[in-house]
Amino acid sequence: MRTTLPYARHGVMTLAALLLAGTATTAHAQFSGPESGGGSSDSAAAPASSDSGKAGKVGKAEKRGERRSKRSVEITPYLEVGQVLTADLKNDGDVLTYTRLAAGVDAVVSTRRAEVAATVRYEYRIGEAGNIGDSDTISGLLRGRYQLARGLNLEAGVLATRSRADGQGADDTIFVGNGSNTANVYSVYAGPTFARRIGGLDVGAGYRFGYNKVDVETPATVVPGAFSQDIFNSSTNHVAWGSVGQKPGDLPFGWQVSGGYQREDASQLDQRFDGKYARADVTVPIGPTVALLGGVGYEDIEISQRNAVVDTNGIPVRDANGRFVTDPNSPRQLAFETDGLIWDAGVMWQPSRRTSLTARVGRRYGDTIYTGSFYYRPGHATQIQIGVYDGISSFGRGLSAGLAGLPTQFDPTRNPIDGDINSCQFGAQGGGCLNNALSNATGAQFRSRGVQGIFTSRAGGWSYGIGAGYDRRRLLVPALSAIAALNGTIDENYYLFASIGRGLGPDADISLAGFYNYYDNGAPNALDVQSYGGSLVYSRRFWRGLTGSAAASITGFDQDGFNSQLIGSALVGLRYNF
Repeated sequence: MRTTLPYARHGVMTLAALLLAGTATTAHAQFSGPESGGGSSDSAAAPASSDSGKAGKVGKAEKRGERRSKRSVEITPYLEVGQVLTADLKNDGDVLTYTRLAAGVDAVVSTRRAEVAATVRYEYRIGEAGNIGDSDTISGLLRGRYQLARGLNLEAGVLATRSRADGQGADDTIFVGNGSNTANVYSVYAGPTFARRIGGLDVGAGYRFGYNKVDVETPATVVPGAFSQDIFNSSTNHVAWGSVGQKPGDLPFGWQVSGGYQREDASQLDQRFDGKYARADVTVPIGPTVALLGGVGYEDIEISQRNAVVDTNGIPVRDANGRFVTDPNSPRQLAFETDGLIWDAGVMWQPSRRTSLTARVGRRYGDTIYTGSFYYRPGHATQIQIGVYDGISSFGRGLSAGLAGLPTQFDPTRNPIDGDINSCQFGAQGGGCLNNALSNATGAQFRSRGVQGIFTSRAGGWSYGIGAGYDRRRLLVPALSAIAALNGTIDENYYLFASIGRGLGPDADISLAGFYNYYDNGAPNALDVQSYGGSLVYSRRFWRGLTGSAAASITGFDQDGFNSQLIGSALVGLRYNF
């Protein structure tokens, strides 16, 4: 191996069948990573929703019943006008007021062949009082699936949102205008998936194409002496995988062989990721609810890039957007390389179709890895999903995988003040968060380890959603490059998002949301950043599609004393749904 781093019988048979249902997703997990868990790609095992979690979901008959009861097409175009006031409560800053005009469409579609959840919005802001000019934004989120034929689906997703460009820069979580450290993020992916039982074998395959782009108007203002990370520009990525396996029956164990290939080409520093794998897995039931898992295979991964242009003092040159300037004449340098044996072993506990727990330990990337998942659905309206992941990823591949891991049925929600999409989305199929992918638009590849948990529930007229997690990134940069100071940098991100809502009769509703993020930046001389906030929204329908709303929020961030703000905001507005 070569690794280079810059630094009862019926009960048993039922369990075995559940373990191998969804063969395609087990193979896909080798590259897709913790999709529903959000975060990296290339994980050794996906969390609850893709590896064993799908086996733990409700049975086929129950799912068919749920689909029949939820078949609907709800497409709601709307126009909106609102007046916003926002003020810095901590630094005696300006009081800003502006009018926002918006047009958009919200859609939730569930039919026999199609499932789509989408929200798209264009907003124009007219500055009034304070130091704010006119600006406009477009934001949206779409996740969909269409059944082309039995077992063959077309999957797609689109995201347009705003985020921090640099993890060590400012973050007030309300993006008004084109302020410092604001990144406009665009992502799209599409591809077919196939999963079907053919001649007693479970056959699965898939392909996914992804494109990601980040626009930065003004780079982050950081503490003097800090060495800022590179900022992602654009990339394309391709993922292809296939598998074939068999449930226990003719044999006392289940088996599967799988393989895959992934390629990413990034514009920044002409970066390239190239990875492939092949492996064999077995599942051995040892009781009515417990099975042993094991797999072995071969993997080959190479990450390379060109050097940055340096000035006469040997300092890397940056462009106006804070990105390193690529030296097109420099030779390619390795940031990471490994090829050789990979393996993992674990155990799965499946006491019912509603509960599943998987834990694995193995060897990959020249290191020991730990992965796992937990799925629990005590009732049709409540779900808990937890995923533990370990993989190699990038901003582009992680965003594509996170977008693909969102459910196809959720209730799109937005920040009530700036209208942007919330980082976590929840619905009847569970939920997902993109906090890991959006926390820092770094241009570097990285090793990503972490955990994410999702809780969703509906009870007594209330709907709840909680997403929380931890992500640890170790940057992979060529050790002899001009930016070698970033090699081995460890960034850690802690996050929490929660929302609760309730209808107040047929014409009114109220919702609350809160969040907390802590970003521990490991770049040389960089400062940590924490942000937090909460919002309250009351809406009431006056006549047909005309709804009025009032909202208030408070958000803050602190950059270890170097820069901090506490911002209060209020909104009153009208919306007409067609």
